[in-house]
Amino acid sequence: MPSDWKDASELGEWKHTAGKWYGDESDKGVQTSEDARFYGMSAKMDSSFTNKGKQLVVQFSVKHEQDLDCGGAYIKVLPGNVDQSKFGGDTPYAIMFGPDVCGSSNRKTHVIFNYAPKADNLLIKEQVRVETDNLSHLYTLVVEPDNTFKVLIDNEVAREGKLEEEFDFLLPKEINDPDLSKPADWVDEKKIADPADKKPDGWDDIPESIPDPEAAKPDDWDDDEDGEWEAPLIDNPDYKGAWSPKMIDNPDYKGEWVHPQIPNPEYIEDKELHARCTDCNYVGFELWQVKSGTLFDDIIVTDSLEEAQAFAKDTYEKKKGPEKDMYDAQMAEQKAKEEEARAAAAEDEEEEEEEEEDHEEL
Repeated sequence: MPSDWKDASELGEWKHTAGKWYGDESDKGVQTSEDARFYGMSAKMDSSFTNKGKQLVVQFSVKHEQDLDCGGAYIKVLPGNVDQSKFGGDTPYAIMFGPDVCGSSNRKTHVIFNYAPKADNLLIKEQVRVETDNLSHLYTLVVEPDNTFKVLIDNEVAREGKLEEEFDFLLPKEINDPDLSKPADWVDEKKIADPADKKPDGWDDIPESIPDPEAAKPDDWDDDEDGEWEAPLIDNPDYKGAWSPKMIDNPDYKGEWVHPQIPNPEYIEDKELHARCTDCNYVGFELWQVKSGTLFDDIIVTDSLEEAQAFAKDTYEKKKGPEKDMYDAQMAEQKAKEEEARAAAAEDEEEEEEEEEDHEEL
């Protein structure tokens, strides 16, 4: 269901289509169709979903038929009751997952979980890669009951780890001992100046610049009018810079001081970090795109990775090969037309030059 969370002039229209290249023309998804627009659309799931003690799998395919420069392509999983007509950027969500690209430096796959104890949406600490070509790619998020997770792109693991380590759900288990600090006599300088090294005699007498010995006073120089002539200065090849003693290993060096740790009294373990969906009822896309053309399809939210993989086998896996063949054929045809147009333009230019030469001869 499309939403009207922005003014109508700011909202783009969704198309129900298979796109320009596809495996099966009847296998349609939803696609953004207008540049520089916001988009909002949501759908209610068949049943309310809670993953406490179970796997959580969010999976969908994304195809950018445009040369994507700046735009989101992520899905949101929404808990509770949602006014779908107003679903937008401020609507609370449980999970936000999928590609986001803006420029060459901001290219990532979002993995964001809402965490009620912090009343915050928590981003993954280290960015996950993203695909930006013009073909369909399958994005899969899996959260396990043992509080681990993994992100798969085209069924290959792009990131995996422990929820507690990759997200800031909890306070640190250990903190610096507030009653301890680095001893005043602690030596953490690895190198010291060699006390036996002395500055050579006459070191400071060598000037940085000297008169150019090859310079000569110009013949037309008039000392009365121009003043006493002085040769221009050049760098002194004998100048060695400011003297400093050589450095040696510090015999008193103790290494870098490490602050002793103690258990954090405010740390609270959460054995149910995996339970990221409690009464999740909707999925939705809330996006901004500078250039439109992103197509979404093959969406599934389930408590079984096996089910999600079987669904992908019947959908994404069937279309990716024929889709690429059709894309390659279209690109080859486009390239041939462009080369033909360039050749025709070059021929026209050559004929114009010949006509101009004939005109000049006349």
